[in-house]
Amino acid sequence: MPTATVKKVHNYSAGPCILPQEVFEQAAQAVLDFEGSGLSILEISHRSKPFEAVMARAQALVKELLGAPDRYQVVFLGGGASLGFHMVPQNYLKVGGKGAYVNTGEWATRAIKEGRLAGDTVVVASSEDRNFSYIPKGFEVPADADYLHITSNNTIFGTQYRRFPASPVPLICDMSSDILSRPVRVDDFALIYGGAQKNMGPAGATVYLFDPERLGHTGRKLSPMLDLKNHGAKESMYNTPPVYAVYVSMLTMEWIRKAGGVSAMEARNAAKAALLYGAIDRLAPVFKGTTAVEDRSVMNATFVLGDPAHEPAFDALWKEAGISGLRGHRSVGGYRASMYNALPIESVQVLVDVMEHFARKNG
Repeated sequence: MPTATVKKVHNYSAGPCILPQEVFEQAAQAVLDFEGSGLSILEISHRSKPFEAVMARAQALVKELLGAPDRYQVVFLGGGASLGFHMVPQNYLKVGGKGAYVNTGEWATRAIKEGRLAGDTVVVASSEDRNFSYIPKGFEVPADADYLHITSNNTIFGTQYRRFPASPVPLICDMSSDILSRPVRVDDFALIYGGAQKNMGPAGATVYLFDPERLGHTGRKLSPMLDLKNHGAKESMYNTPPVYAVYVSMLTMEWIRKAGGVSAMEARNAAKAALLYGAIDRLAPVFKGTTAVEDRSVMNATFVLGDPAHEPAFDALWKEAGISGLRGHRSVGGYRASMYNALPIESVQVLVDVMEHFARKNG
């Protein structure tokens, strides 16, 4: 029987997003038979020795790839970064204290909302005045705040911190959409957390990388399910973890490691971003970027057409080229090209070719 031909799709989805083909193949095999056990990864016990090894390896890879100090701990939980928004003040906001936040978009706004449910929450800087099209800089952080919370990359509006702010208080960062895409100084952060479904793995797992010495000082009595210290002590096994999502995340991190690590991902992603942003700028005014040039996200490039009336014609072109997931978030419109680690530069070239063809006809 001839092998079925799989249509090539250039996946620009913002998440759940593209993952390496070899990871899909390994993960698919494990659904049928996990490591020759005769059992599916979907049915093995999370308390079994084989899965304990998977969890330990996934935790070790997070620390190895990001160069985290030995004292840092890693846990994988469910609930997404949205649950993390709530867990942050529960674990770091002192009774009677205050949390400081920078608002750079939708997800930062949601984190602020959760902070306010827990206690005094101050927004020390915001880019809302220009529709979140830039990253605030030069702001002051109150020295009496219990922590400063930032969102490293903004998937909806297409901005990203090039440099993280120096903070006199513990720095906490939601890195859902750019974790493992570039090196970071982990010991500058009390907590790095994020959903796995961008560069790390599939939807369903959320990673927390934290300094345990910064925990347990709030004066709060926490539910064990919200207590990061408890989850760290239980090695992510206080309750049933998202087994399959952790396994696929482990496979993805093995792929990153084999490809040269996070530094290699940074170079790979920079080349893709340079190619696409170069086209957006070169083909103006047919195409127009929506963010401050110095704050453009390497992960999520956002742009619009100079004439919105041409959108149906442009949509037909990129869809015909096998491109998927290019439309912007429903709240902002336009276009968003998400270029996570596993997206090959060849897919970016296909998009650029479509844009050039469209500009020749409509410029």
